[in-house]
Amino acid sequence: MENKSKYRFFLSFLLVFSLSFTNVFANDSEGHSSDEGFDFSEVMAHHLGDAPIFPLNFGGTIVTEGQPGFDSENHDVFVNHDGVKYHYVGGLDMHITKRVTMMWIACFFMFIIFIPAANLISKNPKKVHNKFTSGVEAFVNYLKENVVDASLDHHGHSYYHYIFSLFFFILFCNLFGLIPSIGELTVAASDGLVALGVFEHTPHSLHTFGEIWSGITPTGDISVTLSLASITLLTIYGTAFTYQGISFVAHAVPKGVPLPLWPLMWVLEFIVTHIARSFALTMRLLANMTAGHVMILALLGFIFMSENWFIAPVSVLSSVLIYFLELLVAFLQAFIFSLLTTVFIGTVMHRH
Repeated sequence: MENKSKYRFFLSFLLVFSLSFTNVFANDSEGHSSDEGFDFSEVMAHHLGDAPIFPLNFGGTIVTEGQPGFDSENHDVFVNHDGVKYHYVGGLDMHITKRVTMMWIACFFMFIIFIPAANLISKNPKKVHNKFTSGVEAFVNYLKENVVDASLDHHGHSYYHYIFSLFFFILFCNLFGLIPSIGELTVAASDGLVALGVFEHTPHSLHTFGEIWSGITPTGDISVTLSLASITLLTIYGTAFTYQGISFVAHAVPKGVPLPLWPLMWVLEFIVTHIARSFALTMRLLANMTAGHVMILALLGFIFMSENWFIAPVSVLSSVLIYFLELLVAFLQAFIFSLLTTVFIGTVMHRH
């Protein structure tokens, strides 16, 4: 019976996985005739590219369709309740995009997981409450002992909150980019019921929900990874001046460097080294969280490009294997980013 349950679980996962990704291909091919062929670039743009959902502009003016200045090719075109297209001209665009909403979703699930766990643990820290709190404590204790304390020695207490938040935020963003898109699956199910005649049309609010929970990976955007790395960069400099004071400006250069090389070494050690480290954090997380999605889409795209259903089992099985590898990468990249952040912070606490 246990083996049958495992088989049923795997088949169910395979079905949801296939539906979630093939829905991306299906949505992208709507409105295109079969003569045009399969456009893989459009699929990539749909799945990996960001797009605004809710308008937010400061100081700009609204231009509607038909008015002078309206650009139908504008990237930030919205549709109001009357079905009229519009976009903003001038001002500061701060539109809420798909990646932003996915970060909100990741943060929401962090709150509903860790706040109740923290409340239970704080009531009696020495008591084993349940498997839920034990799992949370296991994660936190591992990070505490093997990441923060191991790198910062007895100075790690001040950095627990930042490193823990950094790790779990990256982890949840990575995982929610791999979980089948609840929003798109909901819209697809509603469209299927419309086709069967159960409903007249898919509600507009449901399409909005599909855009909000798009399944896009927040950490697959350089603006997200660069922001996280920039916070780490500020933390590094803040730690250096906190522990070494203003003398860090001079102590950035290691002892024993010849005086003629001192100016060059100061630029390298005080500025270039830390910026290069932050850039490495940015690109490592970005590249790893983008590459897996590209591989999965490419493998599934073979089915539509070749128009040969005999290749479907091979493509689906290969993409599922890559998917499980990406689950490992999601944990690994969150761990590496947090670990390197802790190591970089530890290197500036004292002069070398």
